[in-house]
Amino acid sequence: MELYELTALELGACLRRGEVSQEEVCAAARARIAAAQPENNAFLTLAEEIPPAPDLTASPLAGVPMAYKDNLCTRGVRTTCASKILGNFVPPYDAGAVERLSAAGAVPMGKLNMDEFAMGSTSETSFYGPVKNPWDLTRAPGGSSGGAAAAVAAGEIWYAIGSDTGGSIRQPAACCGVTGMKPTYGAVSRYGLIAYASSLDQIGPIARSAADCAAVLDVIRGRDRRDGTSLEAPAGSLLAGLTGDVRGLRIGLPAGCFGDGLDPASRRAVQGAAEVLRARGARVEACELPLADYAVPAYYIIACAEASSNLSRFDGVKYGRRAEHCRDLGELYCKTRTEGFGAEVKRRILLGTFVLSAGYYDAYYKKALQVKALIKDAFDRAFRQFDLLLTPVTPAAPPRLGESLGDPLRMYLSDVYTVPVNLAGLPALSMPCGFDGQGLPIGAQLIGPALGDAAVLNAAHAFQLETGYHKKRPKGGTAP
Repeated sequence: MELYELTALELGACLRRGEVSQEEVCAAARARIAAAQPENNAFLTLAEEIPPAPDLTASPLAGVPMAYKDNLCTRGVRTTCASKILGNFVPPYDAGAVERLSAAGAVPMGKLNMDEFAMGSTSETSFYGPVKNPWDLTRAPGGSSGGAAAAVAAGEIWYAIGSDTGGSIRQPAACCGVTGMKPTYGAVSRYGLIAYASSLDQIGPIARSAADCAAVLDVIRGRDRRDGTSLEAPAGSLLAGLTGDVRGLRIGLPAGCFGDGLDPASRRAVQGAAEVLRARGARVEACELPLADYAVPAYYIIACAEASSNLSRFDGVKYGRRAEHCRDLGELYCKTRTEGFGAEVKRRILLGTFVLSAGYYDAYYKKALQVKALIKDAFDRAFRQFDLLLTPVTPAAPPRLGESLGDPLRMYLSDVYTVPVNLAGLPALSMPCGFDGQGLPIGAQLIGPALGDAAVLNAAHAFQLETGYHKKRPKGGTAP
């Protein structure tokens, strides 16, 4: 078996047993990246030097090559958010998650491509060119953490750290046939994550399996005094809790998520996942989850409003790109932002500024916050009856490159199954559950109540003990 076919935990175990050296592992990763990068454009910056061999007892993942989405600050390494405006930005500090992984022996291979400032659902809005799906190089990998999902799927790295504002970990994980976890809001410190929408953003892992995701989260989650929203978490408990026992677990299938808007192949695959869990002893029943139709508009109003505020700091004064030959401060702001931001980022800034303006705040932003509260209440009621919910991740196969850029509404609607989770601050995981007629991977989404991360991971682990979808790999950009 080739090294890239191992999971992160399996590779970590091989390193600890001395079956392979750190040099061999890093050389294998560099070779895979060199071969895949011209095809899928997953990386924006490659590590110039590999750190010294870490203490292999620091964590189960010590010594395993990985990478960060390019919106996590990394000290001394260019961090661009895939935007022209931050093309020369080198942070003087590490994000909280980066610090914890460094202490646990992570071996970063570089920074990963993404939608500009995480704004997009296809990883095509990057100033540095689109990421391509390794299962079919004519298609998008999903977004905004598309570089992370593509790199893991192609075997360039064994896991990656992404961010999820409205599905940006789960959607590319589904499109690329890997496993991605958005933890409970606050479970992982957002310190050092360049913000898109602060009340929705969450850092999480993309890896081969639920077990790998659990091991990563055991390292990065927990209280951070620099992030007032971060929560306490017991160390090492997620991986240790993966028993695969789901007997008696109550799983709801929201009927509205399986209607006419869902591709038939996806419907069959997700329902098949439900049957696998039922066969392992879970109780699976249909249920209702009201207000889902209002989630996408509420999400985009709130996210864009927060983006218009968060991105106001990129003005050419403190860091990043600065426009030249400006006569005054107003022209500096205008010219820098006009030159530095891409079309999708500008669209969302303008939308956010509009909904926050004096004449429209009550009509749009205030109502969106009310809908957000109602959606959280709907989830709370569902979780009084069920332990987990199971839904699709995306309505259809990933689009061909270029299809969504000319139709932003279509791109926004692709988030219909994922954005409610962020509005409610819940944990959710995407796991591979089948393939469509074109050989493209399909993902199923497990959603848990707040702080129910362990139950979500254990149910996904149970599914992966019974199936081999997460072990499938693309071959040369085409499906097997």
